[in-house]
Amino acid sequence: MLMSVSRRQFIEMFGMAAIGVAAAGSLVGCGEDSGSGSSKIEAIKSRGKLKAGVKKDVPGYGYLDPASGKYEGMEIDLCYQVAASVLEVSYEEAKQKDLVEFKDVTPKTRGPLIDNDNLDIICATYTITDTRKESYDFSEPYRTDYVGMMVKKSSGMEDLDDLDGKVIGVSQGSDTKAAITKMLADQKADAKPTYQEFPDYPSLKSALDAGNVDVFAMDRSTLKNYMDDSVELLREDIKFGPQEYGIASKKGSDLSPVVAKTVKDLKSDGWLDKEAETWKLI
Repeated sequence: MLMSVSRRQFIEMFGMAAIGVAAAGSLVGCGEDSGSGSSKIEAIKSRGKLKAGVKKDVPGYGYLDPASGKYEGMEIDLCYQVAASVLEVSYEEAKQKDLVEFKDVTPKTRGPLIDNDNLDIICATYTITDTRKESYDFSEPYRTDYVGMMVKKSSGMEDLDDLDGKVIGVSQGSDTKAAITKMLADQKADAKPTYQEFPDYPSLKSALDAGNVDVFAMDRSTLKNYMDDSVELLREDIKFGPQEYGIASKKGSDLSPVVAKTVKDLKSDGWLDKEAETWKLI
């Protein structure tokens, strides 16, 4: 038996049904947008370039040549390798076509730039630590370095006890202070230095030259680039604070496995060793 429905009731019923269908379609659409937007790989392929955070003042690793206006160093080449893997081109093509957009970072800024998706990876002498692994994905180490302490030859400092009461300059956001503190405890040194943070390495070296700090402490490969006839390493024979550098990416992203495999392959085929020789990091 058919129910008698007025024209007005029919319109109202049809309108409600249409709204329901539209709402359902809207929900499906949102789900699709959300899913596609979460892929770092697709985002990189869409823009055609990898966004990488690097150093601009560490020759051999990441250095912005003022003459050419281009970045160079082992970590710069490593970024091109990652770009080649993601964009499915050769390493040579990635370099030739500048398929990496570089941005200089500091220890203080590198993490947040990954968090807010301004960068895809950080390849900037970023030391792998358990604490950092809670927030970011890391590749296996592509390079291991140790902390060093640079002092002026005229300072008269010769041993660890001479650090007592001295001011040690370190980079903001680094774990150098923790490494020195642990080393002094392990060596049972009778020294209680204080620490002062600086935004970049040139500022640290200038502070040492001006006498504003007594020690410039940083990874040895970095310190090497600031050595001159007026400075030397304090207790060069003591190796401490191993710094294992890895490439960081957003935790849980689909980019992380690609980065990890790229570094692993480059380590196994000897490319990383050749790069260390090329950039005189040995």
